[in-house]
Amino acid sequence: MILSRFAATMLATTLAASTVPALAEPAVKATKASARSSASTAELARWQKTANGVTIMRDKWGIPHVFGKRDADAVFGMIYAQAEDDFNRVELNYINAMGRLAEVEGEKEIWRDLRMKLYIQPADMQAKYAASPAWLKELMNAWADGLNFYLHTHPEVKPKLLTRFEPWMALSFSEGSIGGDIEEISLKELEAFYGKTLQPTLADNTNALDAEPRGSNGFAIAPKLSASGHPLLLINPHTSFYFRPEIHMVSEQGLNAYGAVTWGQFFIYQGFNERAGWMHTSGGGDVIDEYLETVIERQGKYFYKYGGEERALRAVPLTLPFRQPDGKMGNRKITVYFSHHGPIVRGQDGKWVAVKMMDEPVKALTQSWSRTKAKNYQAFYQAMELRTNSSNNTVYADADGNIAYFHGNFIPKRDPKFDWSKPVDGSNPATEWQGLHAIPETITLFNPASGYISNTNNWPFSSSGANSPKREAYPAYMWSLPENARGRHAERVLKDAKGLTLDSLIATAYDSYLTAFEPLVPQLTKDFDALPPNDARKTALAEQVALLRAWDLRFAANSVPTSLAVYWGQEMVAAHSARARAAGVPTVDFITSSLNPDERLAALESAGAKLTRDFGTWKTPWGEINRFQRISGDINQEYDDGKPSWPVAFTSANWGSLASFGMVAKQKTKRIYGDRGNSFVAVVEFGPKVKAKSILAGGQSGNPASKHFADQAEMYSRGEFKDVLFYKQDIEKQLERKYHPGQ
Repeated sequence: MILSRFAATMLATTLAASTVPALAEPAVKATKASARSSASTAELARWQKTANGVTIMRDKWGIPHVFGKRDADAVFGMIYAQAEDDFNRVELNYINAMGRLAEVEGEKEIWRDLRMKLYIQPADMQAKYAASPAWLKELMNAWADGLNFYLHTHPEVKPKLLTRFEPWMALSFSEGSIGGDIEEISLKELEAFYGKTLQPTLADNTNALDAEPRGSNGFAIAPKLSASGHPLLLINPHTSFYFRPEIHMVSEQGLNAYGAVTWGQFFIYQGFNERAGWMHTSGGGDVIDEYLETVIERQGKYFYKYGGEERALRAVPLTLPFRQPDGKMGNRKITVYFSHHGPIVRGQDGKWVAVKMMDEPVKALTQSWSRTKAKNYQAFYQAMELRTNSSNNTVYADADGNIAYFHGNFIPKRDPKFDWSKPVDGSNPATEWQGLHAIPETITLFNPASGYISNTNNWPFSSSGANSPKREAYPAYMWSLPENARGRHAERVLKDAKGLTLDSLIATAYDSYLTAFEPLVPQLTKDFDALPPNDARKTALAEQVALLRAWDLRFAANSVPTSLAVYWGQEMVAAHSARARAAGVPTVDFITSSLNPDERLAALESAGAKLTRDFGTWKTPWGEINRFQRISGDINQEYDDGKPSWPVAFTSANWGSLASFGMVAKQKTKRIYGDRGNSFVAVVEFGPKVKAKSILAGGQSGNPASKHFADQAEMYSRGEFKDVLFYKQDIEKQLERKYHPGQ
């Protein structure tokens, strides 16, 4: 489903802390009093009956293990548990998914809302819900019931907007990916096309640091490379921190899934069951296309050329409500246009640009759910055949000893003579999609002879050493990202791996080598050595260059070279990122290949000066600078150098660190406080019994008053994992609380 892919960006945007509920659209009952009193006697009885059949077991980390007779019971209980842990994030995901953020945040968000409403309309979602299979309706009903029961039993909770949830709403946010389908539509260009400029529509997230890569790492290890003879799986999403909690859901209908769930959704997004596990990484094939429409106006109506004919653009009037500064509601009325390719989102060179992307919410939700219950490769493959995961690659392992890889899943079939990385001529019928590629036609791996599979949001052609897919065998649109520093790093640590255990797989995933500096440091030392003896930089930079020359390129909390190298790299990025964008080259690749000696040396001088200015000396160990801190439950975290934090050794993924720790928030502190990267991380062994370990950034709860708000923080900062409690008898031994929803 296209709209599932906005969530990571939404959680990183500037959202105000308003708790006053806004007026709602007619499809949603919005006032707290009316909504909470509107529950009928029959509804209350149904909610209570379901709650009585659900048991939530919170272990010593506060992680909910939800048990129910039916799948629907497990859904009811797990969404209730999510609301207990962080209702704010649950609600905001759906406010945004339905294009209603301006009703809370004000007029500046109407263009974000418009982007959502190009695809999400309540009447359409309600019709899709009504046409859904009975089993899926039952799950959506249970989802809405669980949230409404939570609100009914927690009158002290003050929603921003959504005081009653309807089952169809689950379709508005159905896949759970972290990628960027809908974010390919520029808000600024959407505003320029459909309206006059109001206030800036994008939050100012400028940062002295280079943008932290979005994505994840996934490793699958075949039995022959493990110490136990059982397959292993690394689940390592790189998301905004606190973007997904850790949950376990079990039913007597064959459900037993554990892992990370995106706030507000009812399926385990990245995780495992007792027989199989799956890890999604972003950056598969090209799944979005732009069409240049030649538009003609006649008497106030618009037509576009297609082949030898003219077609009428579909005009759709939309109302965009927004909260005014005085708290009252205003609205903007906008007419949007659609060709058969999709909505018109901007203009270019006198043409109108339509966007075509996947829009299959029911199938996407079906696929997301069915993979959680797949117990073998055949069942998992069957789920993949729905081909509605437009966001991701998938790294897979199972208890039968299989490992597998799918590079993308939803891949439109297109004429390869066109350059699909650019807008194509919408008037030419030859540019139409020709259905979807069947899975055997896409880039896949199954039990490669190398015994391992990896993906780090890089291309698939280094995923399994010599057994990787061959680039020349596939059209260019089947892969969209190049190799990256993490990909090179993964290949090095996996190609000779043997006898891997859960602990050594963790060590591999946290290997401290920073691949990106491998070419950069020798370039710098060569530049320095070539300076004339009387050059002032020969003296000024001698100690810094000597330190980097002797550095083993490994991060450590007590490492001064790590600090100097990262700040040097960031100085180069800051100075030359505009040139890199203009050249269409990733910034780190650009600074590696395109800078001259003076530019590299100038960046080192600037890095040393900044470190000295901020910390008193450029000889500051990395752990004094790079910190983990969680001091509030706000969506947008504020950081404070004067408040407690923990040192973190691993760095931004920009520098090739497999374990990623980067800062996305606008930097207002001297120290770097990571808020994106390793979030939920798990390693799993599939034997006769599942063995697993995991770590969550901070803790399970979003409530600063909870002991589970930051009880994993120090472990997280050290890369130390906890044992996953997968079996009921093990949960009982480390049980904190056992209850029914509503108790």
